Amino acid sequence: MKTEQELKAIVKEKYSKIAKQGKVENASSCCGATTPSNKVYNIMMDDYSDTDGYVSDADLGLGCGLPTQFAHINKGDTVIDLGSGAGNDCFVARHETGAEGKVIGIDFTPIMIEKARLNADKLGYNNVEFREGDIDNMPVNANIADVVVSNCVLNLVPDKQKVISEIFRVLKPGGHFSISDIVLVGNLPDALREDAEMYAGCVAGAIQKTDYIQHIVDAGFASIKIQKEKAITIPDDILSKYLSLQEINEFKSGDLGIFSITVYAEKPGEKTKKKKIKLSDLSDEPCCSPDGNCC
Repeated sequence: MKTEQELKAIVKEKYSKIAKQGKVENASSCCGATTPSNKVYNIMMDDYSDTDGYVSDADLGLGCGLPTQFAHINKGDTVIDLGSGAGNDCFVARHETGAEGKVIGIDFTPIMIEKARLNADKLGYNNVEFREGDIDNMPVNANIADVVVSNCVLNLVPDKQKVISEIFRVLKPGGHFSISDIVLVGNLPDALREDAEMYAGCVAGAIQKTDYIQHIVDAGFASIKIQKEKAITIPDDILSKYLSLQEINEFKSGDLGIFSITVYAEKPGEKTKKKKIKLSDLSDEPCCSPDGNCC
């Protein structure tokens, strides 16, 4: 079994290469990491093209859901996107927050950060920033985000409990997250579970659905619900790289399920409401004094 640092190094190397690939190649493979299928176009990703704020240059075809669609982002919110890639989910979130909000994308792959910043510059978005760092040790202060989103990224991190604890830390009391990710029901064959490409491909790093939800409970979140769930099917021409024909048939006829889920949860506490200050709030004294001198 590879160490946590070895797994992170594998993902960083793979995603540096994936950043240079096209959307079609990424979408027809497992998160861009495996050989593309010649039979299926979108293995995991959902179509963003009709989503407000969508930027085609920032869509690398690496997601497994549409978390921003379910994230209940309001004008003026501060949003953090975990594993922000070339910036697509950040730009969709920015459409919801408006110019008065703020969006922070975090990614640990330098080339992804570079692509995202170039995209933000082209769009003229001064309230969208990208920070290089690990999502299990976020380069942000505590209690600053109204909303956290992420799209098919937590499965790539070895210590998922640590990431979820970090999400709890950075959210304001009363804040919430909406995260799309890959989870399992049943056990993967060893040949898939131990392969570096399948780890970077969002499959081998996925954990059991029940364990995933339990991590969220253990971190202290409330109002947990699954907003969307869909089955993921890995095409035979990809599986054949790792499994024999007999193993493929056993894999497909067994009780294993690979799913994309979008999960919502809230950090307990009351959200501080933004209050507009009136001139009359600034002083207990009347604006005009008895002698007629006005402030």
